[in-house]
Formats: sequence, structure tokens, C-alpha cells
Amino acid sequence: MRRSLALLGGLILVITTGATAQVRNLTKWESTARDLLRELIEINTTESAGSTAKAAHAMAARALAAGFPKEDVVVVEHAPRKGNLIVRLRGRSTGRRPILLLSHIDVVEAKAEDWTLPPFGFVEKDGIFYGRGVADDKDEGAIHLALIMRMKAEGFVPDRDIIVALTADEEGGPANGVEWLIANRRDLIEAEYALNEGGGGRVRDGARLSNDVQASEKKVQNFRLEVTNPGGHSSVPVKDNAITHLGDALVKLGGFDFPIRLNDVTRAYFRRSAAISPAPIAAAMTAIVANPADPAAARVLAADPRYNSQLRTTCVATMLEGGHATNALPQRARANVNCRILPDESPDDVQRTLERVIGNPKVTVTPVGRANDSPPSPLTESLMGDIERVTADLWPGVPVIPTMSTGATDGLYLRNAGIPVYGVSGLFYPDTGAHGMNERVPAEAFYQGLEFMFRLVKRLSSGPVP
Repeated sequence: MRRSLALLGGLILVITTGATAQVRNLTKWESTARDLLRELIEINTTESAGSTAKAAHAMAARALAAGFPKEDVVVVEHAPRKGNLIVRLRGRSTGRRPILLLSHIDVVEAKAEDWTLPPFGFVEKDGIFYGRGVADDKDEGAIHLALIMRMKAEGFVPDRDIIVALTADEEGGPANGVEWLIANRRDLIEAEYALNEGGGGRVRDGARLSNDVQASEKKVQNFRLEVTNPGGHSSVPVKDNAITHLGDALVKLGGFDFPIRLNDVTRAYFRRSAAISPAPIAAAMTAIVANPADPAAARVLAADPRYNSQLRTTCVATMLEGGHATNALPQRARANVNCRILPDESPDDVQRTLERVIGNPKVTVTPVGRANDSPPSPLTESLMGDIERVTADLWPGVPVIPTMSTGATDGLYLRNAGIPVYGVSGLFYPDTGAHGMNERVPAEAFYQGLEFMFRLVKRLSSGPVP
């Protein structure tokens, strides 16, 4: 168990494990990152009542105070209350394209009555940071800013520009910052590749299992299932019932599994994960890589929802409505089905599969919006090698494992624009409660992630001095 007590302005960290207490001073840059995170958490950046513009200007002031010139600290307000901060650490003119460090500063809604702690009050208790956004994704924004501030203060001149971007509306607002920047100010974030959220360390029973790198993510597509009917009086029912047809369709979908399809990222994920998994799971992982059609291996892995979502496209009913009166036959029944589609599969093919499985022409299947493609980023030997070396320096024996996110990030906009994206953070968090009550992260894991990212970005931008 970890406990933390902030003293002398947050400069002392007390960690207790059993009966043994260890006290260490926070470094200047750990304290800086903590202060940046605290300020970000205390600014409400929700869609309903918050302002990412306020947060962007606050962090811009921090960058200017750290000595960055005005021309390299840019706040773009592209909609009311929507702001994006771009800070550039200038490098030597070597011809190498910049590295982009991306995070979002908007957060999901958080009602004070649903929390036992204030969601927009940064709380540090028993070695844990609490507050909306400490895990998703203001922690990485604070880390990225702190590491380039450190580089500047220590006189490190990278062999390329390093760009930090803190952006708006990743969590689903109407004015996504990365999408807008790509379309209107691409010059501000043009890069060889980006490091983003989506990766991080896996922890089991307090032990570090792997440092995962997100190189791919699924596409999100919703479908509306709908049945209409003339209806009538409920006292004279008929078999042709809108709710019955829809219910039958949902039961069929609930019992259906899309076929297993592995790609380069998920193949590497299962192959490397086998080395850190219990025997039955490890054997199934090895078998599924050798033969994706192995039914026994598929059954073992599909029993865990996390592994199942790596194996295949998934579709699940998430909303349901129907009928208009308690004494009337329903004239309409409707459901939303949320699909998370493998990167190399087509939403049109998924729709045709849904229609085939349902097998009832009375149930219409209509896409809601259009899924954005998110092509996988190449697992280049040089980048993966550097991540592995820094990981080995800090945590000997911890493997680096590529992974595919089953959710979605702003990386999809960059990947579509030809900028590869890698989710990497070195943050070994257990359950964080992200998007839920009392969102939280271990303070020590946050500081270790800061050191990991500083070393990694420095290594990635330390070419030979001419």
C-alpha cells in the first residue's frame, strides 16, 4: 500500500509499504509536473460547462514563464470555449521531421453528487491523485509539458523539433481539436510521428507485466435497428409485432460472433503476451497465432472479454426503445447497436453481416454516422527498439508489447492524415476509474511515467551533433 503526504509545497513524497516507510524529496520536475496536473484538474473542461480554452491559456502561461518564446506558444480557439495549445521546442536544423506529443484536455462529465471527492478539486491522499482527468488524459498533458520544460532548462537541443499539443473534444464534443488542426493549421502539428494516449503498462497484483504500445485501434460504427408497424389495439394482438421482431433480432446478434481475424499488431500482441500469461491462456495465445481457426484456443481466449475484443469485430446492443402506449400495439421499435470494427474491415461488410444474421426484412439496419478509418501504424524497428531500451533501463525484464485499442482516440485523425501514431506513456496504472467516480492514479506511477517519457523523447531526438 502506498501513502503520500504533501509537505513543503509538494516537495516530499512519503511511501509506506507494510511497516516500512521511505521518504524522498520530489525532484524539481516531478513537482512541476504535479503542479501542472493540479492546475489542469482544477479547470473544468467538460462539454456541458467547462472550457478547454481556459485550460489551454493557463498552460500557455506556464510555458511562457518557462522561457518559451511567444511565437512557439500558440493557443488556437476554433469554437466557443474550445481551445488547443501547441508548444514547440526548437531543435537543430538536421532535416529530421518533428515528434508530436499529443494529449487531450477535455474530460467526460463529472457530477459532484456522484463522487465522494470533488471532481474538479485535485486531491492527493494515501499516495493517490484524484480528480476528473488524472488518468484521461490530463496526466499525459502535464507530463509532456514538464518534459520539454526540463529539456529547455537543462539546455538540451534536440535534433528535431518537439511539439506538444493539448487539444479539445476528444471525448466526443462537437469541435474536435485535432481534426480542426489537420484541416486548417496542419503546419502547427506536422510531424514524422506522434506519441499519444492508448498505451501504458499492464499491472497484475502490483507487479509490472508489460509496457504496451498502441499501434492500432478499432473503428467505431453505430447502427440503428428499426421495425415499424401499423399497430392497433392491444386487446386484439397479432404475431406481427414490432417489439417482438426487434427482440428476436437482438437475441440473434447477441449469440453471434464475428470471425477471428488477426493483423500484424494483434498477432504480435498475443505472441508476446503468451510469455507473461498463465499456462492455459499462454497456450491458447500461442495456438491462435499459429492457427486463427483453432476452435479450442478461440474458446479459451473469447471467455475473457478483453482478449475477445482483440480477436474480432464486436457488435453489442447499447440502447433500446419501443412502443407509444401501454394499451397499443407498438408502431415502432428501435435499438442502437455499437460496433467496434477491426482496422482492415469495412463498415459496409459489417452491415451486411448484421442483416444476414438477423435474417428478417422487417428489421432495417441503418448506419448512424460513418466510421473513420484508422490504419495501423508500422512497428518500425528503430522506434520499438528505443522504447524497449528505455523500458529495460527503468524496469528490467518488462517486455514491450504492441496492442490494438478496442476504443478510439484522436490518433485516427493523424493516421488518416499520414502521420503514424503510437500510444506510449510508461504509466503503470491499476484500475483508474476513468470516466467513472473518483478517477484516480498512483502518484509514484505518474512520476515514473514522467521519467520514462523524458528519457524516451530525449533518446528519439538525440542524433549526432554535426
